[in-house]
Amino acid sequence: MALSATRMQKSQRAATPLDIKMEEPLLLRAARGETVERTPVWMMRQAGRHMQVYRELVKKYPTFRERSEIPEVSTEISLQPFEAYGVDGCILFSDILTPLPGMGVQFDIKESSGPKLPPVRTKEGIENMYVQKDWATAMPFVKQTLGELREKVKNDATVLGFVGLPYTLATYLVEGGTSKEYLEIKKMMWGDPKLLHQMLETLAANIAEYANFQIECGAQVIQVFDSWAGSLSPEDYDIFALPYQKMVVKAIKDKNPNTPVIIYIAKSGALIERMASTGVDCVSLDWTTTVEDARSRIANKDIVIQGNLDPSILYGPDHIIKERTEAILKMGGKQGHIMNLGHGIEATTPEEKANFFVKTVQNYKH
Repeated sequence: MALSATRMQKSQRAATPLDIKMEEPLLLRAARGETVERTPVWMMRQAGRHMQVYRELVKKYPTFRERSEIPEVSTEISLQPFEAYGVDGCILFSDILTPLPGMGVQFDIKESSGPKLPPVRTKEGIENMYVQKDWATAMPFVKQTLGELREKVKNDATVLGFVGLPYTLATYLVEGGTSKEYLEIKKMMWGDPKLLHQMLETLAANIAEYANFQIECGAQVIQVFDSWAGSLSPEDYDIFALPYQKMVVKAIKDKNPNTPVIIYIAKSGALIERMASTGVDCVSLDWTTTVEDARSRIANKDIVIQGNLDPSILYGPDHIIKERTEAILKMGGKQGHIMNLGHGIEATTPEEKANFFVKTVQNYKH
């Protein structure tokens, strides 16, 4: 595939790279579309329940909010997969719901049943939400954790921040937690779309600035998640998800044009072109499509692809993990690809399998 002029320039710029490598970590350069010495790798949900060291910490800090909002604990958890596997990305241990209290909405996350929050389904409830003007005061633990991560990993890994996008956050707010059918938010779509748009606008204003705050605190790449937008029809996606995705990405890029932004949506095989149109630098795929297919469908050839091994393959024998991983790496090539899973790593994944996956990527020669 022919390289675009922009990517050719990036490739040439990266061709003198011993000094660049010292200045900037591998995954950051790959996310910018530069030619790199090998494909970088990390895993969504890499810090968490599949690791024994994490499960031991849960005994001492039993609630999710303790683990994510006590800076020393969040830093320790964020570093666990970096220290165990040597992944090229070190992502902030947090949750997409973490900024909600900064907008006036409280929440809790139960180990057994997931997020719980008071449903927001009325005009009064939405008007009680506000646009946060001082994220440093609202979320001081995020600043401390990201700063500590940059100090700890230096240039051996890229520090990633992340946010949830407005539609997905709205599903939690309207449903009052997780949902299989998303009926309450869809009732609002049809019954009072103006009210839903008001909520989405408030969320977009907040999330954009929260992402910029993470960048100010040390995040080198931002991944934006619209996990539940894949449950929408294409027409509804274009009305209730895409405009707010673009709003958030534009606000990030206006303030931080050189910070790469990655977008991920579960069950997004039908949405790849739309995801690429949001202004992001990188589209993260689930496992229902291929890197080759995604590239053929994305008009902007400077867009980097992330992904996309089916996480369940990590339960398989090593030779299958190696075969499937290397097939993706071959499609990805040496430029414009970050290796990851097509979804978060499962909680019961054996650590040795996660390590084997990471080492397979890092040992692969293009």
